[in-house]
Amino acid sequence: MPKNKTHSGIKKRVKITGSGKLLAQHAGMRHNLEHKSSKLTRRLSGTKPISPHDVGRVKKLLGR
Repeated sequence: MPKNKTHSGIKKRVKITGSGKLLAQHAGMRHNLEHKSSKLTRRLSGTKPISPHDVGRVKKLLGR
């Protein structure tokens, strides 16, 4: 049986921690940043854990 391929779109967007958690960037940080307040852009910077409802789907796409 052939190996499954990792979904190339999801591997660019998700990081797996050493303990197995999935991290992704916040939505809304790609464009129109000059119109958003500094408070909002600071809050959206960095990464957040993926929702528990989506973890199974994302792990399947990653081949885990």
